[in-house]
Amino acid sequence: MASLSHPYTDSPARRAVFSRTLSNALIVTRREVRDSFRDWRIMSPIFLLTLVFPLLANAMTDLFITFFEENGAEPLLPALLPLLPMIVGFFPVSISLVIALETFVGEKERLSLEPLLATPLTNTELYLGKSFAAMLPPLLASYVGIAIYVGGLVFGNTQWRPPLVLVVQILVLTTVQALVMVTGAVVISSQTTSTRAANLLASFIIIPMSMLVILESIIMVQPHRRYVLWFLALGLLVTVALLVRMGARLFNREELLGRSLDQLNLRWIGRTFAQQFRGPQLRRATPGTWYRTSVMPAVRALARPAAVTALCAAAAFAGGWLAAGRWPLPLDRAAVDDATLAENLQAWFELGRNNPDLILAAIGQNLRALALATILGVFTFGVLSLTVVMLPFGLLGYILAQVAAAGLDPLLFLAGVAPHGVVEIPAILLAGAAALRLGSIVTHPPAEMPAGEAWVRALADTVKIGVALVLPLIVVAGMLEVAVTPRIVELVLAR
Repeated sequence: MASLSHPYTDSPARRAVFSRTLSNALIVTRREVRDSFRDWRIMSPIFLLTLVFPLLANAMTDLFITFFEENGAEPLLPALLPLLPMIVGFFPVSISLVIALETFVGEKERLSLEPLLATPLTNTELYLGKSFAAMLPPLLASYVGIAIYVGGLVFGNTQWRPPLVLVVQILVLTTVQALVMVTGAVVISSQTTSTRAANLLASFIIIPMSMLVILESIIMVQPHRRYVLWFLALGLLVTVALLVRMGARLFNREELLGRSLDQLNLRWIGRTFAQQFRGPQLRRATPGTWYRTSVMPAVRALARPAAVTALCAAAAFAGGWLAAGRWPLPLDRAAVDDATLAENLQAWFELGRNNPDLILAAIGQNLRALALATILGVFTFGVLSLTVVMLPFGLLGYILAQVAAAGLDPLLFLAGVAPHGVVEIPAILLAGAAALRLGSIVTHPPAEMPAGEAWVRALADTVKIGVALVLPLIVVAGMLEVAVTPRIVELVLAR
């Protein structure tokens, strides 16, 4: 019987395609690296940062050690010594950002882009080859700089012997940081028309990476929390995969050659947004028609993001439950006075009934959290939007586990969550899915649609779902939370 498998779905065929793609990409890499080593304007700062900065860091380390020893803070040295190797490795890597920004737009300005794009290489091979070339020289310089600095501590007066795991951790963090900066900068270089515009847009890379290095430094000086750095490295690898996918998908050699000026067409943006928000119905269509022909198709487009959001929420709930076992609260069933609790709930119920501003505060708090998740998702491919959405579910899991461990009645907890939760939880999941789609749409835009148009239409869908579904659900949830939930808890206590 003949095989029914497609040749490109077989594992050997996939390996052959991958091998050919990597081999062709390395052709571009070798060409670019040779040109970089010939350019003294690139190699001089790399050479200086590789040799001068580690030696300067060694001298500063000696001064810090002397200062700490003279002031009786010598026990803090093991926590602070690993900090500088990470910083020493970051400075040469930052050069990769400058090189990566020149990959495509620089060649276009030098009129050397057309011969490169005329080669039979695929868009993915060109993109990967340019990315490798921009990353390799600074990354090698970073490794050498770290080796010089650590070698000065090991063989110098300090005689510091860093654990092997710590050295590997620093090298991994340096590598993934270089990958993130390079892949992001190459995307910028392929989508801009001038080096000036690319350099301005580079702030969206260097500022978050600088803040990340500060966060890593805070974690690094706390030895018992350094395991968190492995999770940061994993998150950066996911970001690299998203950036590579986005760059290979958005890279188009014909558009790169034909585009000579970046334009911000506000009229087109407004028209596209309004068309997507309104949907295919007529301008004077009824609200029912708008919901049926415009809102519901947008909701159906959230099927996959909604599944991912729900899965992450369930994982957060399970994580909160497990965290309760490790960090329990000192709850005691005997210390809980039902009469006092009922009295407090009665006061809360009366306050909510006599103070409508409390309902507005609950609604405003939920809307602010969802708006923050949406904004953060735009700049992080939807990652931070998921993080914000997961927080309340993790807190619910943690509290429920604490209630169960303390021997309290779980029905009381459910009565305090379920009345408004049946409305609020779907609203959170729906808003989180829309924010995830909005943030990640640039990594996989529809094949027949430019990335900019796809993002504008996704933004219109997000606003449309927020106005038509999320906002009414949040309003109803706020009213239930303040006016109804305390009464139901009170009835449960009185049974």
